[in-house]
Amino acid sequence: MASKQTLRNERYQKKAGWVSKSYKLKKEVVDAYAEACEKAGVSAAGQLTKMMKEFIEKVNNE
Repeated sequence: MASKQTLRNERYQKKAGWVSKSYKLKKEVVDAYAEACEKAGVSAAGQLTKMMKEFIEKVNNE
């Protein structure tokens, strides 16, 4: 059974609109991406969000 903290976190994430997605990617790409994010001093999730938003904007403006 999940702890009270886990349940609170899940409720918060659902309310805040957070979702977990899973994608199959080549290990080499994922490892290189993680290394590049570390080198740049950014979080992998934050950078991925930024890139996704830029792509969405580009596609919607075409």
